[in-house]
Amino acid sequence: MKRSLQSRRSRATALLASAAVLAGLAAAPTATAAATAAAPAALGVTAPAAATVVPTAGAASASIAPTAAPVVPGRGNTAANLFQWTWNAVAAECTRTLGPNGYAYVQVSPPQEHVPGGAWWTSYQPVSYRLESKLGTRAEFAAMVDTCGDAGVKIIADTVINHMAGADSSGTGSGGSSYGVDSFPGLYGRNDFNDCRTDITNYGDRWQVQNCRLVSLQDLRTGSDYVRTKIADYMNDLIGLGVAGFRIDAAKHIPASDLEAIKARLSDPSVFWVHEVIGSAGEPIQPSEYLGSGDSHEFQYARNLAGYFDGNIAGIRGISNGLLGSDRAGVFVDNHDTERDTHGTMSYKWGAKYVLGNVFLLGYDYGWPTVYSGYKFTDRDAGAPMSGGRVQDASCANGAVWTCTHDWTEIAGMVGFRNTVGSAPVTRWWDNGANAIAFGRGDRGYVVVNNQASGLNQTFQTSLPAGTYCDVVASRTCAETITVDDSGRFSAQIPQYGALAIHVGARAGDVPTDPTDPTDPAEATTVFYSTSQGWSAHRMHYRVGSGAWTTAPGEVLAPACAGWVSRTVPTDGAVITAAFTNGSGTWDNNGSADYRLSGAVAAVKDGRVTAANPCAQAPSDTTTVYYATDRGWSTYRVHYRVGSGAWTALPGEALAPACAGWVSRTVASAGQPVTAAFTSGSGQWDNNGSADYRLTGAHVAVRGGQVTPGSPCA
Repeated sequence: MKRSLQSRRSRATALLASAAVLAGLAAAPTATAAATAAAPAALGVTAPAAATVVPTAGAASASIAPTAAPVVPGRGNTAANLFQWTWNAVAAECTRTLGPNGYAYVQVSPPQEHVPGGAWWTSYQPVSYRLESKLGTRAEFAAMVDTCGDAGVKIIADTVINHMAGADSSGTGSGGSSYGVDSFPGLYGRNDFNDCRTDITNYGDRWQVQNCRLVSLQDLRTGSDYVRTKIADYMNDLIGLGVAGFRIDAAKHIPASDLEAIKARLSDPSVFWVHEVIGSAGEPIQPSEYLGSGDSHEFQYARNLAGYFDGNIAGIRGISNGLLGSDRAGVFVDNHDTERDTHGTMSYKWGAKYVLGNVFLLGYDYGWPTVYSGYKFTDRDAGAPMSGGRVQDASCANGAVWTCTHDWTEIAGMVGFRNTVGSAPVTRWWDNGANAIAFGRGDRGYVVVNNQASGLNQTFQTSLPAGTYCDVVASRTCAETITVDDSGRFSAQIPQYGALAIHVGARAGDVPTDPTDPTDPAEATTVFYSTSQGWSAHRMHYRVGSGAWTTAPGEVLAPACAGWVSRTVPTDGAVITAAFTNGSGTWDNNGSADYRLSGAVAAVKDGRVTAANPCAQAPSDTTTVYYATDRGWSTYRVHYRVGSGAWTALPGEALAPACAGWVSRTVASAGQPVTAAFTSGSGQWDNNGSADYRLTGAHVAVRGGQVTPGSPCA
């Protein structure tokens, strides 16, 4: 169901940022450790004439190789920020929604021991680097990393390394450690903090911002080798548990060179970092300074986004003008700081416009996105509900507390959209000069956003192939469809403050019922066919339920394991009626009765149908190699050898279609590693920078130079 706007939030006063706000949170009654100290100037969205700026990174250590958020094969690089969720709740959500919805990462709140208390900002006042907090224990954190990894979701840890607890506090931390002013036993003493003992008062003074206290928080001497080593030890501990990346809280308060020196001490100096640098016009410290050790969050993008949706979105195509380069910018609609303070961004309280902002965030081709998901509040300092000194496990069934933005139908659908369109450019832009826009992503997808109080009835020109598509914003189950004609056009009526999105990975008949509902019937049937007849090729001619038959001679069956070929057909629980052929006149149509196939697996051999997977008995005997079709080659081949055996004849063996965006081939590996390179068969190669790929396991996927275990088509 599309969300309609209930009321428009009046924000005139929020657009006038005072000098006190620009100085940070000094007026807050208690010290808050979130790095919100530099709020933006008054909101404005007049885009500069200059093209997108790609700043030059600082002089990084030679051992550091900063990269954008790595693309997870089959998942892209979209993150969900589950703010103040316990480790147990995050683990459950990775399995329940994040994995099935296609998220690549989940950002979790700071895991280290902190000062006691229920306010959210206590998580940002460290007492020690022990993994004992109100969000869970070390064991629970480690289990969360493993569980999310099994669901295909990697962990980004929010990391507080600029400071320790406030200079006005002492006592016992969440894990039982004692602490006091300049005293963190076994970790830091007075000499480990900067000499400036006063709060920052002038954000135009670089030295003050990076050496004095952020709202009374004790500022670490990050220029010290000892402090750098202690911070690196903490991050190495998290890396050892499987954490894939870090958000560097309050990064602007740490000199960029200090962060580069810390990163050089890590066990994996190329681990992904994204810096929280709240850049504002006229300030001496800007996000571009930090690209030597990782990406930076682009706060101005979120401000611009709010400005357009609060005014006129026709000009939003230029939203990234003057900002960080797309490949180095972490972007969001809001985060835990901006939804509480005067940063000129949106929040869940904006209603339908907030949904539209997230649709645009995930649909447009700028930056790598994080979807923020927190809890509802009226008191800016209020934390999530607690019991017995711990935060209660989040539950999306409790809509009165948890927003669960990450699992709203519109946003979950757009995560799948983004994963499907990949890096395809924005094309076929349309707008009405006011508050309705539409754009394509190459020939992979198309988005319409109607940010106005009346419905939009319009015909749109796309680059999509003809067909019937599911509106992934409207439903998870293809309840609403859009038909694109042979010219790439479609007509639709979009409701007030509504959106529409279609993509080639979600066509009518291909979308299962809700992937997060364990009561759903089989979403697809994998059909196996025996090769005992000795055909040189195998195809399946079929229909699903009472639908249309495929075009004869049917669709290709790909090698599955020794003696079998297969194809997975989306069915939504319906029965497949099928016949098999070699594509050149020889048929097996079950004595003219055809075959009726249902369930998760259907195997056909010698006229008999069974429900057992014939390739499941000895998975270690074969390796199914999947290769992404991002390169746009007309054909794909794999040139390989098994173990120390002979290479296949050039240019290798053909890879067959596996699922949207992937081709595959099953290799008889007998448990040995497969050394491989990929080619178009006509001179274009991917040989992993001349190192070739080393592939092991029953299923392994290669995309963008990265190898990951498992099937992207599972």
